[in-house]
Amino acid sequence: MRNLRTAFGLLTTLPVGMPRNWQPGDSGRAGIWYPLVGMVIGGLVWLAWRVSMLYFPPFIAGVLTLSVWIFLTGGLHLDGLADCFDGLFVAGTRERRLEIMQDPHLGTFGAVGLFLVLFIKAAVLSSLTLSSGMGIILAATVSRWLILPAGLLPLAHPGGMGADFVQGLKRSVVFITAVLPLGIALFAGAQGLSALLAALLAGVLVLGLAYRRIGGVSGDVFGALVEATETMVLLCFTLGAK
Repeated sequence: MRNLRTAFGLLTTLPVGMPRNWQPGDSGRAGIWYPLVGMVIGGLVWLAWRVSMLYFPPFIAGVLTLSVWIFLTGGLHLDGLADCFDGLFVAGTRERRLEIMQDPHLGTFGAVGLFLVLFIKAAVLSSLTLSSGMGIILAATVSRWLILPAGLLPLAHPGGMGADFVQGLKRSVVFITAVLPLGIALFAGAQGLSALLAALLAGVLVLGLAYRRIGGVSGDVFGALVEATETMVLLCFTLGAK
């Protein structure tokens, strides 16, 4: 249960607390629970979405749902997304891009990218129907699973949470945990499978960009990966919304 508690402590703001005596690689060993944590996040967000849609106009309900989503995750992945927008699209050397990504200040690219992703998510959440609401759960689950195969790629720089995650991650966990997002996608039908494939494509694009621009992955790249794939899954379910 230590790894499960670690996973919830890292990925959510739920009051589970973090285990004492942190050991190197704990975040990676907890990775086996990441998709399950994603499913729990998705389930809570889905519940908030259903309640909001009952009492508020669609766009307001979408904004409120997104607010719950951000609160549940502490904005963890949004920070990585903004850092990647700031660093990956800048002309310069690999070292300069990494330096920008590690800078705590928000740049223009980061601010614009963050605004666009949040706006798209709010708009999409306001457009979902009861039959397409499953996209919320799939988005939160598959995005956390994708962190696991991403952890098998080279590190862009030593140290940080990204390095700790990679240190404790086992390759076999990637395949074992794939059952959960695949099962949810199958339950959602053809739309779910299409969204899953779209998420994989979005993940490949994000990781490919990171590899070309900074030579590998980092904690910020993991955050951008989660946000990009969540958005892609939600967009796919919007296509089927009636």
